[in-house]
Amino acid sequence: MEGTRLTLRSIDRQVSGGQVGRVPAVSLSSVFPTLRGANVATPPILQVITDNDRRGGQVFAADLHLALEGLGESVRTVALSPASGDSALDFEVLGPSRRHPATLASLRRAINRGAVVIGHGSTTLPMCAVATQGSPTPFVYRQISEQRFWVNTPARRRRTRLALAATDHVTALWQGAADVLVSDFGVDPQDITIVPNGVPAQRCPPVDASARRAARARFGLDPDRHTLVSLGAFAPEKGVDILVRAMQHEPLAAWQLLLVGAGPEQQRLEQLAQRVPDHRVVIHGPVRSGAEAIAAADVLGLTSRAGDSMPAVLIEAGIMGIPAVATPVEGIVDIVLDGRTGRLVPREDPQATATAVRDVGERAGQLGPAARQHCLAQFEIGPVARRWQDVLSRMRSASRS
Repeated sequence: MEGTRLTLRSIDRQVSGGQVGRVPAVSLSSVFPTLRGANVATPPILQVITDNDRRGGQVFAADLHLALEGLGESVRTVALSPASGDSALDFEVLGPSRRHPATLASLRRAINRGAVVIGHGSTTLPMCAVATQGSPTPFVYRQISEQRFWVNTPARRRRTRLALAATDHVTALWQGAADVLVSDFGVDPQDITIVPNGVPAQRCPPVDASARRAARARFGLDPDRHTLVSLGAFAPEKGVDILVRAMQHEPLAAWQLLLVGAGPEQQRLEQLAQRVPDHRVVIHGPVRSGAEAIAAADVLGLTSRAGDSMPAVLIEAGIMGIPAVATPVEGIVDIVLDGRTGRLVPREDPQATATAVRDVGERAGQLGPAARQHCLAQFEIGPVARRWQDVLSRMRSASRS
């Protein structure tokens, strides 16, 4: 992609939430070793993730790693920093923190040995933008967040625009995200390819009545009661409180709600749950596999306010044959087809959410199979990996300016 090339001097702030931030003042020669040819017959595709935590972008990179290897590609995946929690991926860690000079030096060495580098969101954008300067290795950035929500100040927009100018190609999850990259950040439309999120089907088996009852029992739920499940971070922008409020409305008087996750809103959610009669809201900590919780559901709920782009949990539920009720935030509209695979509801509307959940539950026998068919066709990791392979092949055959 044509544009101003970055140097450490031009980046005077550390990376934070995907933005450029302050790094210690060091010279290029002290951080970047002299460019050397890699001593391997086939340089690998290099994937860069922020850390080894099991979050959306990192888990997708792990799935893509295996899928590309299945297509005959050589792949190396590295993390800028260690995991912060116990449930971690096990990819090679480049440095003590995302922004450390030693991490930059290790990243530069890894890039010099790669055929093409993929940065998976957040801090990988400015770090790879700096580390690829002077290298012939093309840099493809995977945009995974809702830019207008997270990049919400003029300074952040300027820094993000500068870093994006140092990429060779950008992938967006859906057309709306691609449009924002063009209009707000000056990315050339020819340098953008839409590649959606993807999930392996083998991780998301279809659920029958017996499996659903067993899953409910594992989470301490009534095995015979209709169940709404929410899975994800307990953060304000996720709108989990809307689902709890929906449980107080008449359409869901016979339903129970399972909330799986953790985060700053947990205490507030616990307080709201106490207002729902008959102890029909169960709050559970994070689980290693989302399918464990989704299996308990008649309907999956995701009433996001903002910030989500194309949540994998909706794809996982769809592949399992579980219809969803969600808000029309970003690429969610490509996963949940209103009236066909689930329902889209207005933001901040517990009453509409309650009615939609009841209606979707009544039509689950029709909507669930349609959701599975749609998600297998559009978001299974196999077809998604082939689209990635096409992007990477084009990058490897093009000379870097």
